[in-house]
Order: sequence, then C-alpha cells, then structure tokens
Amino acid sequence: MAGGEGTRLRPLTSNQPKPMVPIVGKPCMEHILELLREHGFEDVVVTVAFLPQAIRSYFGDGTSLGLNIQYSVEENPLGTAGSVRLASDALDETFLVISGDALCDIDLRQVVDFHKQKGAAVTIGLKSVENPLEFGIVVTDDDGKVERFLEKPSWGQVFSDTINTGIYVLEPEVLKHVPTDRPYDFSKELFPLLLEMGRPIYGCVCEGYWQDIGNLDQYRQANFDALDERVRLNMPGLKIRGDVWIGEGVEIDDVEGVEGPAFIGNYARISPEASVGPYTVLGSATTLRERGRIARSVLDGSCYIGRSAVVEGAIIGRNCDIRAHARIHEGVAIGDQVTIGDQSVIYPGVRIYPYKEVDYGAQIFESLIWESRGTTRVFAQDGVVGLVNVDLTPEIALRFGAALGTALKRGARVVASRESAPAYRMIKRALISGLHSTGVNVADLRTLPAPVGKHLLKTQGYDAAFHVGASTTDPEAVQIRLFERPGIALSSQMQREVEKHFTRQELRRVPFSDVGSITYPARARESYASDLLADLDVDAIRSRGFRIVVDYGYSAGSFVLSLVLGPLGVEAVTSHPFESDAGSTPGRLTETIDQAQRLVAAVNADFGAVFDRSAERLYLIDERGREVRPDQALLLYLKLLGGEGGKVVVPITATSQVEEVVGGRYDVVRTPATLPELTRAASGDGVVFAGAPGGGYVFPAFLPAYDAIAALCKLLELLAPVDEPLSKLVSELPRPTLVHRQVQCPWALKGAVMRVLNERYADGNVDTTDGIKIFDSRGWVQVLPDGDEPTIHLYAEGETPADSEELETELRTLVTDLIEREEIGAAR
Repeated sequence: MAGGEGTRLRPLTSNQPKPMVPIVGKPCMEHILELLREHGFEDVVVTVAFLPQAIRSYFGDGTSLGLNIQYSVEENPLGTAGSVRLASDALDETFLVISGDALCDIDLRQVVDFHKQKGAAVTIGLKSVENPLEFGIVVTDDDGKVERFLEKPSWGQVFSDTINTGIYVLEPEVLKHVPTDRPYDFSKELFPLLLEMGRPIYGCVCEGYWQDIGNLDQYRQANFDALDERVRLNMPGLKIRGDVWIGEGVEIDDVEGVEGPAFIGNYARISPEASVGPYTVLGSATTLRERGRIARSVLDGSCYIGRSAVVEGAIIGRNCDIRAHARIHEGVAIGDQVTIGDQSVIYPGVRIYPYKEVDYGAQIFESLIWESRGTTRVFAQDGVVGLVNVDLTPEIALRFGAALGTALKRGARVVASRESAPAYRMIKRALISGLHSTGVNVADLRTLPAPVGKHLLKTQGYDAAFHVGASTTDPEAVQIRLFERPGIALSSQMQREVEKHFTRQELRRVPFSDVGSITYPARARESYASDLLADLDVDAIRSRGFRIVVDYGYSAGSFVLSLVLGPLGVEAVTSHPFESDAGSTPGRLTETIDQAQRLVAAVNADFGAVFDRSAERLYLIDERGREVRPDQALLLYLKLLGGEGGKVVVPITATSQVEEVVGGRYDVVRTPATLPELTRAASGDGVVFAGAPGGGYVFPAFLPAYDAIAALCKLLELLAPVDEPLSKLVSELPRPTLVHRQVQCPWALKGAVMRVLNERYADGNVDTTDGIKIFDSRGWVQVLPDGDEPTIHLYAEGETPADSEELETELRTLVTDLIEREEIGAAR
C-alpha cells in the first residue's frame, strides 16, 4: 500500500509520497520490500496514488531487489480496500497486504502460516502498544478470533492493547464484498461487514518492531530506533565501533569525532573540526564543513552544512543549503531544496516548505509555507557568486548562460575566460553550452586573465564577456564576472534583463542550424600586450631600469605580463605564477602579500606588486617591504598623475583627501559605490583615471576597467621621472582618517532607516548619490545599505582620527537606535 499522501509529514511529503521518506539512507518502502523478500515473497503489487511516478521510477520492475513488481494506479480515492480491489486481477491466491509507510521487522511468514492454520478468510497482524488511543483496537478471544473492532477509542473504551498494524492476510474472494463505486476501507467497513456475516476473521499477535510513520515525531523516532537497532534493517554501509555506520566513499578526517549511534551515507564529507553528535542520520553526498555540528537530526541526501552551523533535533530534506553560522533548533522541519542564509536562526517547531530561501541573518519564528524570506536577485555587487556544486551547479550555470544569451541578440559574440582549477572550467563550459543553446557564438580564451577578455570587447567589437574565477571575498566560492562594451562591468539594466530570463526561465531555444559556435582566438595576449606597450612611454621606463617583485597570486596574468616587462627593460623577480588545473590550492591574498613583503626586502627591489586571482586588482609594497594601504595607493596614483585638465573618477565613499591631493589639476567625479557605475563613468569623455580604495585602478585611454597589469605598467611610467623611493612618496600623502564600520540591520528595516534619516537631514548639507552622505563642520558621515547582506555601512571622516571616531560613534548610535525603534514598532 503506497498511495499515502502523508499530510502530517509535510514539508517532507510536499513533493514526494509518504512511502519514499528516507529511513537511515533508504526510502521506508525499500525496507518493507526487503522484508518481503527476506520472508519469501517474490511477486509484489504496489498500489500508488499520490505522485506515483516517484515510486515507479525508483523501484522499476523490482529486478534490483530480486522481486517482480507490478503497479496499480488509483486515479480517484478508493480507500484502503478499494485500492486493493482495483488490483484484484493480479490476486488469484492467498495474499498479504502491508503498508509501505510503516516501518517493521515482523515475521510475515508467521502471519501467513497462522492464517492457513486457522482457515481464516482474513488475518490481521496485531501489535501490543503502550498507548493504543491513536490506533484501531482489535479485540480477540483466546483462540485469536476477532470479536470486535474499535477505531481510535477513548480510554474508557480500551479493552485491549493490541492494535491493527495494517498487515493483513486475505483470501481473494473477500474482495468481492468491496464496492467499486465509492471509497471503501478495510478496518472501518469491510472487516466489520465480514464479522457480521460470520466469516472467520482472526488476529495474529506479532512479535518484533512496528512503527507507524504518521507524523514528524514518529518519523524521527523511527530513524533513532533504527540507529539503536531496535528494528532489524538491512542498513547500508560498514558498521564500526558498534554503533556508527559509514557508507561507501565517505571522506572523514577522524571517525572518533562521530558520536554514536550515527549513520553517515555514501560519499558524505565531514570536514576537520566538524562534529557529528549522537542520533544523527546524514544522507548520501552530504557535506559538513569545519566547526559545523549536527546532533539528534535526520538529513536527507546532498545537503550542505556550512562552517560553524549548528543543527540540533531537526529534520532536513534533500538538497538543502545551510550556510555558515546558521542555527537550526529542536523540532524544525525543512523541505527539499531550501536555502538557509548565513547567521540565520530557525526557532523551535518551525516548518519550512520546499524551494524556499531564508535570507542572511533572518530570524524565523513561524512556518514558511507560501512565501520566501529570500532575495530573487541573481547578481551580487561584483557578479554572480556561489559555492561550486552548492549554489553554482552545472545545471544552474547552464541556465544562467542561456539567460545571458537570451538577453543578447541571436548571433551575438561573447568572450569567455577563466582562472585555473577544474571547478572554474566546469562552470565555464556549462555557461558556454547555455549560450550556444540560444544561438550565441563564443570566443573561448581558455585560461587567461579577465583584462584580456575585456580588451577584446573594446578592440574587436564583441558584445559581452565573462570570466570565471575565485570570489574576492571567499576563496572557496566561484565568481562569474560579466562585462559589456567597451570592457566595463555589466550595467544594472542588463543585469535585470538577465535575472528576468533566469528566474522566469523564459529562455530562447534555437533550432539545430542556429546553435552557436565556439572559436579560440589566436594571439589574444600578444594583441593585448602590443596595445598596452603602445600606450606607455617605453623609453622612460627602460631608462629608469626598475627592479621589482611581482607576486602573480596564481593568476594567468603571468602569461601576459612577461610579454610587457621584457620590452620595458624591467627586471622582475616573480612568484606564484599560474599553475596547471591540477596545481596546489592557492593561498589567501593576505598570505601572498606577506610572502611578497619578505621577498621585496630580500632582493632590494624598488617596490613589489601583488595581483589578485583575476589579475584585476593590484596591491603595492614599498621598497622597505611594507604594504601600501589600498586607500593610500589610490592617493599615490592621483598624486603622480601628470598634466592638467580632464576628470578623475572615484566612488562616493572614497576619502575627501582625493580632492586635496588632486588640487585643481582635474575635476573629481564621484559615483555610486558600485563597479558598474564606476567603470561606466570611467568610459566617459575626458576621464584620465578612475579608482577605488579596494585595489582597482582604471586607465580609460587603454581600457575602462580594472586591470592589474595595466595599472602596474602605468605606475612604472608615473614613477620613471621621480627619483624618490616609493616609501617617501607614500609618507608625503595625507594621513588617512576615514573610518568604515558595519551595523547589522534586517532587510525589512533598511528602507525605514533610510527614510527616517532622509527626513531628519532634509534641510542639511547632504549628498544622496548613493545612500545618504551628511556634511558638517567636523567632516562627513555616510550611511549606505549593503546590497547583498542585511547590514548597513557607516563611513565617517574628520580632520583627525579622533574626529572620525567621534563622528562614527554618533552615527552608529543614531542608526542602531533607529533599528531598535523600528523593530519594536514592527513587533507591536
């Protein structure tokens, strides 16, 4: 009997039939089928109703289990007896009826033998239980003959503790009494009718385990009982230490970190310092990251538990993504394909139905059934970011590529590039396939830095470019950066167009003859190097005779920079060049900077330069081996710029010392603090330089985009006529006083906080280019909501560091008071 919908088991059964809920790594029904096989049954008819294909596709014809399985599909509700009556053509001899969603290890052969011994028309499998109120009671005489039935009695009606297990042995002729024109039930209708007719109905009290899986508590208990071996099951995996089962291909650093009883499914991955507590069931291909903890919880397959996340006493469905520092409390039930954002808290008893997303930092006190507490945005502030095979799977990447292709015209040309590592190659190829499906042609640069692709956009008229590589904030996350002509970051308008096609899945599909093509441009890096050299004062740089240290940060920039430094006569001591896809895992940026600092001092270099993985951002080290702060490096470029007239572009959050350093030589243009806005402004007329405090510098005459290679070569050109060392140039810059802090703010309150601030300072000296920037006699402060996380950025700058700290404290107090006031108002 496998037609149960399992409404009380939702959200686990929202998108799968009740018999398919997993018990220690297998659907409950699979355990029942194995029990049937163990007791000599070979021919099985499965009655299905709710989502029948889920069962049919999993078990097929039963060959893999050594059974012969047929299916009887219940188109309309027929009741328990009616559904069996529907399959009567296959029932021409004594047969057994058993539920596919009640876990047991009862000796079924004993029940059949008892039935035949008594010459019964019906034999009901009975089980003694402590609390029979939730079940149908069967009262029998000393010989086992049934005297009466009681459906879910009160304590005053309890005359027996033996309940109906739903296991029956029947003779085929009893089905003749089941009507075909309406639903009909075994225990409520057919059995009382047969009893009244005087037909022999017996009850066989069964030994062994039996547990109805009717609600979430019973489901959890069934898994725990399996771990305690209270029920005899064919548990997959190898049993170690007496009470821990480990599946095939499990990656685990120290099995002693697993407290039994516990079950870890095939190909699960338990990271070092992660903790698996007692009574834990981890489905196959589940990942538990460092310092994560799971205890007394049941997780279905392919779940991801992030760093320092805690899951205790919860039930979690398939393909769920629990992010870092999230907390899932006792009694929580989460359906399939749910994402729980970083630092979120799900409070006890909450149910979250499938396909929902809970945002970063959210606190969920009530169940999520219809709505989603998440964002529909695909793009983060600097592209598309996600963990490989968690957020960014090949399927998602292919769909995203198709969405990008749909936003472009049929026949458009796109440039593709990537960094090293097989994960980046996998995502890039999926993107290319998606683009091809929409009739877009791709020029694949294979492994080259992002600036080369952007250079092709500008010089050869391509329509878009993308680069797949490491995230700038999380080295384990994959980031897809997208660009449009003439090499600038993809505009917000184009981002919304791609997001629309991605979320609605309104994707263009072209016929066989129009599928896009792929080419591999020849001499792309040589063309880039040639154009860059043409934009430099080569003689001035050669005459200076620089010796520098370059740490490539494992970027493919090492393929390109050597083509430029040779003609410039620069002696370069290099480290961490590009490695093959099979190379070692690259270190963090802070590690490469630290190593470069030591190398600069050791070789007596004029200065050092460190690239990020995409060769877009540049970090400087002076000749003494000291890192130049990125905000001061921005001021250094502005100080060294020669000539007068034109514009320089910086974000609204950059220090006011920009105007002080520039003086009256250039007009300063301030943009919103996003890369698309900065690079779009940089591509305008008259702009000679653009930059931001994060290490990104733009020389629009060559390329209106972040480019570490061009930024380094331009620095060489600017330093060539200057006799002073880099450390002295930096020491002459204004002392930085800018303070930047962050305040946690729920997504729902960001708008209210900004509204109140705008109303409060409506008559003041404010700039609303991005957020709200407020000026007074001591300096300025700025409030800027984060586009990706539930935080608000606070900036403050005064004449001295003390002034800046005072301004920031005042602003932070004001903002936190507003947030608390709005939270109290929302609660009321």
